[in-house]
Amino acid sequence: MNDFLRAIPLFSGLDDYAVERLVAMSEELELKPGDYLIREGEMGDAMYIILEGKLQVRRKAGESEVVLAERGAGEVIGEMSVVDQAPRFASVIALTNVRVMKIDQEMFMALLDWSPGSARAILKTFGQRLRSSNATLQQREKMASLGTLAAGIAHELNNPAAAVKRGAAQLRDDLGRVEELTVQLDGLDVSEAQREALKNLRVQIDENARHERNLDAITRSDYESAIQDWLDAHNVAEAWEIAPRLVALGFTRDMLEQWDSVFDDKTLPLVIEWAAARGSGISLLSEISESAERISNIVKAIKEYSYLDQAPLQEIDIHDGLENTLTILRNKWKQGITIHRNYARDLPKIEAYASELNQVWTNIIDNAIDAMKGQGELTLCTYPEPDNLCVEICDNGPGIPPAIQPRLFEAFFTTKAVGQGTGLGLHISYNIIVLKHHGRITVESKPGYTCFKIALPFSQSQK
Repeated sequence: MNDFLRAIPLFSGLDDYAVERLVAMSEELELKPGDYLIREGEMGDAMYIILEGKLQVRRKAGESEVVLAERGAGEVIGEMSVVDQAPRFASVIALTNVRVMKIDQEMFMALLDWSPGSARAILKTFGQRLRSSNATLQQREKMASLGTLAAGIAHELNNPAAAVKRGAAQLRDDLGRVEELTVQLDGLDVSEAQREALKNLRVQIDENARHERNLDAITRSDYESAIQDWLDAHNVAEAWEIAPRLVALGFTRDMLEQWDSVFDDKTLPLVIEWAAARGSGISLLSEISESAERISNIVKAIKEYSYLDQAPLQEIDIHDGLENTLTILRNKWKQGITIHRNYARDLPKIEAYASELNQVWTNIIDNAIDAMKGQGELTLCTYPEPDNLCVEICDNGPGIPPAIQPRLFEAFFTTKAVGQGTGLGLHISYNIIVLKHHGRITVESKPGYTCFKIALPFSQSQK
């Protein structure tokens, strides 16, 4: 056992007495496949030396688990939580039959006192594993964020796309009906006064169809009921379907009475059906146009959000990034969150890594939406300082407890439940703002108010 331990860098500097003491004060454990050696979230009170078998390190991420590493005989595991006396950030599960040597926290600290070489070895191991875990989870975090954004964008695109499809199908039917009714009207022997009335009616329909009529539900229902009764009394077919269209076009029962005074009993039903079909067709064209424009705006926001085909460091308007981020996340906030914009629109452009700043806005805004549980107020402010441009992102959620605010930007630290976050979103944001842009990011929070303040230099070229 002594030779086995000395082959491990952590114990290579120990003399015979220290090794024998270590063995005497340790405890040997055996695990079967599937047994947990360490569970994520538990306090770290011991480290382990793998004597035999293979273990897997996993961390929860949403509904799934991310495999961070596999460890075998001769490796040390669990030392990270013992060093910083923090909860375990990952679980360790036996893949095979496993034997480990358990070294408790008191013995571990004594080991560091006995051997400076052990302290150096543990720091080296700690750093390597932290970098490895950080890289794996950052990649997982980016992919998870990308998946969430993609799902939200797909949902946002689906609504206008479905409206275009639905509108096009209905427009096809309406155009066919308009053509059919036009032929029937042309075949009638109408007077010059009736022909002039049809011409004026066409102009009125085209004008009204371009401007949606805003009525409350009760008023609209009353208008539709009155017109439907009038249509039934004048033997107009499918009055229940035509009445809502006429109300949407702004026609009232009084207007129908005017038509009745101009057209005879044979012509009037055709005129009314023709008016409803033509007005519906024009309204559908407007709806299709608006839906297509919505799709175009979403695609434009995605392109600008990612800054495709553009240099990483460039001059940007900070407001464009904030607005594009809101567009990308619209599916998450549109139902119950009110957005307040207090922008200083006259701010100059700044030099920045635009796509990475958008990642910061996404992390902070997404966290705020989650904290408010989809109901509340989000306020975005921009203003200048002598050398910086400042952005504040504030919400009226429950706030962050004072005890944990100093740790918000630490790697792997999260206020969410186990499995609901990697604890890297704000750590990544800190690195982007402070290390890459030479700015600063701070947070102020109390119940009902949380505000992240980001200060960015106007220029990066002199940094």
